[in-house]
Amino acid sequence: MPDEEPMSRTAVKTYVPAYQKEAWQSHADELDMSQSEFVRTMVQAGRRQYTADEGTHESPQSTSGDNRSPDEHGLADRVRQQLSSEDALTWDELVAALTDDVESRLEEALDELQADNVVKYSGRDGGYILLEP
Repeated sequence: MPDEEPMSRTAVKTYVPAYQKEAWQSHADELDMSQSEFVRTMVQAGRRQYTADEGTHESPQSTSGDNRSPDEHGLADRVRQQLSSEDALTWDELVAALTDDVESRLEEALDELQADNVVKYSGRDGGYILLEP
């Protein structure tokens, strides 16, 4: 990562059984997250819970005295996640990192709505329009 741009992103692909993808998507929907955001968050959470020196996996309760559910953490958890993977981030870098998820989620939502013929992009109208009221 030393030669990369500080905020550059790249795609990661994995293959899982269909039932696992469905379970992940369902959980992501419950948390109001995109599937990409959910997988990225869960991987980061798992990495934090894994202690490399002992090679053991700790339960979330043993690493955190906080008994709140994942959706109660919201933005604070996302900020912590960003800061845990970087040395230091400026305000603008944090805003960019956190709003990038919004852009990705919007793009996914628009792709889905266009595939379902609910909205379409209209150059004549200068933007997206609703096809179904």
